[in-house]
Amino acid sequence: MIYNEIRRKTKKLKIGNIYIGGDSPIAIQSMTNTDTCDKEATLAQILELQAAGCDIVRITVPTLEAAETIPYLKENGVYIPIVADIHFDYKIALKCAELLVDKIRINPGNIGSDDKVKAVADACKKRNIPIRIGINSGSLQKDILQKYGSPTPEALCESAFRHIELLEKCDFHDIVVSIKASNVPSMIKVNKLLAERCDYNIHLGVTEAGSEELGTLKSAVGIGSLLCEGIGDTVRVSLTADPVLEIAAAKKILSAVEIEGQSGMKIVSCPTCGRTKIDLIDLVHRFEDAVKREGLEDKPIKVAIMGCAVNGPGEAREADIGIAGGIGEGLLFAHGEIIEKIPEDKIIDTLIQRIKEL
Repeated sequence: MIYNEIRRKTKKLKIGNIYIGGDSPIAIQSMTNTDTCDKEATLAQILELQAAGCDIVRITVPTLEAAETIPYLKENGVYIPIVADIHFDYKIALKCAELLVDKIRINPGNIGSDDKVKAVADACKKRNIPIRIGINSGSLQKDILQKYGSPTPEALCESAFRHIELLEKCDFHDIVVSIKASNVPSMIKVNKLLAERCDYNIHLGVTEAGSEELGTLKSAVGIGSLLCEGIGDTVRVSLTADPVLEIAAAKKILSAVEIEGQSGMKIVSCPTCGRTKIDLIDLVHRFEDAVKREGLEDKPIKVAIMGCAVNGPGEAREADIGIAGGIGEGLLFAHGEIIEKIPEDKIIDTLIQRIKEL
C-alpha cells in the first residue's frame, strides 16, 4: 500500500525535534508508568522506550513538583519529545510550558474558566508548544452525556469539537486530537467522524485495551483499520504491561499495514498444506529468531518463506528475497526468479547472509 496516496491531509506540526502530520512518518508513542517525581526511575524507563524506537513519550504531571522532572530528563539523555499530561490544574500546564515541555495534553473543559484555557493557550503559543486534546468516555460533559444517553461516537465527537472551539477562540491552532474508546467499533467510528470534520492531527489508540495479547489484538484492529483508510498521524498501543512492549506492538501494526518507509522487514510465509515437504513452521520460527539476533528487523525488505517449490516463487514474486522448501533443500529466489538450491541445514544462514548483502 502506498500510504501517502490515501493519507488524510493534515497540518505538519513540530513537536520537539520531530514532525507529525503532513508527509511525516507515523509517530509511535507510549507513556511512562513511574512516579514522575521519581526522576531516576522515570528517566530509566524513558531511555528504555527511546532505545526500543519510541518517537514521543507522555508523562503524567499531577503536581508542580512533578513538572520539575522535565528539565532533568532533557539534561540526561532524553531526546525524544516529552508530552506533559495535565488533568485539572492550569497552573501546572503553565509551569510545564515555562520548562519547555514539547507538547501538553489537556482536556480544556477540565481546566476551568475560559480565562484559564486562554492562559494555557497563550503560554503554549508563545513557545510553539502544541496542545493535544484528550477525549474519552470518562471526560464527557454532563449535557452531552444527557443528550446522547451514553458515550456514543457522536457524543465523543461533539465533545472534542467543543474543546477544539475553546482553543480556536484563543487563536490557537497547533492542535492534536485524540478520541479514545475501549470499544473497538466505537473507536473506529468516532475517529472517522472526526477526520471528516477537521484537518487537525489525530492520535490513534484503543484505551483500556487490556493485557499484552488482547490489547495488541484490539489495537491492531482499531488502529490498523483507520491507518488503512489514511487516518492517523500518531499511534499508541495501550497495554496493561511494560510500556516497552507497546513499542514492539505498534511497530508490528505499522508493518502489517505496510506503511511505506517505516514498516521494517516484512515476512510472508504460507500456512502449509499437503504439498509442504519441509518443516516450515520450525523454519519460520528459526528465521525470525535469527533476524532479531542479527538486528535486521528494521531492514525495509520483504522476505518470503514458502512451503513448496511448485507455487512458492510465483506466489511470492513481490518478495525481495525468499526460499521455497523442497525435500531436504530450499530454492533461493528473488522477485520470483530462482537463484540457487540450498541444503536444508544451510537455509537460515544463507538467507540471513543474502539479506545482509541487500
